[in-house]
Amino acid sequence: MKPRRVAAIARKEFLHIVRDPRSLGMAIAIPMLMLVLFGYALTMDVDNVPMIVWDQSGTHASREFVSRFDLSPYFSLVGHVDSPREIDEALNTRRAIVAMVLPSDFATRLETGRSAPVQMIVDGTDSNTATIALGYAEAIARTYGQEVALAELRRLGGPPLRVPLDLRPRVWFNADMESKNYIIPGLIAVIMMVIAALLTSLTVAREWERGTMEQLISTPVKGPELILGKLIPYFAIGMFDVLLAVLMGEFVFRVPLRGNPALIFGIGSIFLAGSLAMGMLISIVTKSQLLASQIAMITTFLPAFLLSGFMVPIANMPRIIQMITYVVPARYFVRVLHGLYLKGVGLELLALEAALLTVYGTVMVLLAKVKFKKKLM
Repeated sequence: MKPRRVAAIARKEFLHIVRDPRSLGMAIAIPMLMLVLFGYALTMDVDNVPMIVWDQSGTHASREFVSRFDLSPYFSLVGHVDSPREIDEALNTRRAIVAMVLPSDFATRLETGRSAPVQMIVDGTDSNTATIALGYAEAIARTYGQEVALAELRRLGGPPLRVPLDLRPRVWFNADMESKNYIIPGLIAVIMMVIAALLTSLTVAREWERGTMEQLISTPVKGPELILGKLIPYFAIGMFDVLLAVLMGEFVFRVPLRGNPALIFGIGSIFLAGSLAMGMLISIVTKSQLLASQIAMITTFLPAFLLSGFMVPIANMPRIIQMITYVVPARYFVRVLHGLYLKGVGLELLALEAALLTVYGTVMVLLAKVKFKKKLM
């Protein structure tokens, strides 16, 4: 392998990228656009849930209870209703997701020491939001009930209650419980794999379709030199995309980076090389730009988005799907990024993932080298 030949192929590919705005836009603009769109649009936080109230009591006690929900960051009181028909209309039109019904004897029951039933009607179309919203509502109601009971006990002059269990939660690694701190690092891995494979999936196929492969075959350039020369430009662009993604995560989304940034670029370069080689392999096998881009999208985006643990926890998947995730390289890079961003761990705990990504990159490069033949058929 001669560096001069590799440099010549790399220069040729660089010139093609510069002269083709679409390729350059795909290489730089699309990853940033995807990061912005997914970063702002994709969230797992459940807050400001629209809520309506049918307060049949209309007393100070009922208004105070409703205010607990209105002042909570998890609910947003959008209005009051006076009949079941209005509740049905609000839930059907999605004007509200939660409807709370307070009985007419709400205050009387509390004053006489009896329990006051409160009905919570929740739109279960989105089961995840409904479950979380019910949990928030139960916590608010439980806290209010305890305060009412303690106030009544003090009024009667009874002994102070001692809570037998004092739970003091402490959240590590993501103290503010913001989903963006989990989503943004995973997005970097998904975008890198998709864009890398899509870019290189067009390289060799483009040479075949434009009739320039015959010229390359007639030159002294060897197969490994051609593959390496075509990978170098996209590797440089991919690392530039990683830099932009890290900077956007730091300064745009304010995601804390607790680990060593050098490890992101080091392990990211291994993952990027494997993804680029995978796209090159698809291009070599298919020899068609349209078919190569479709296969690249199916084999990168869907597994990276659904089977890497980025969107759905792997532990919640069926056992057979969990086994399939072991061959998805994005799974290991997502774990690396979460460890570096959220936990600040080092290579001593990420060595296995780094080793598996190295194996992935090596296998993809070797397969691309084996499948590429300097011949017309």
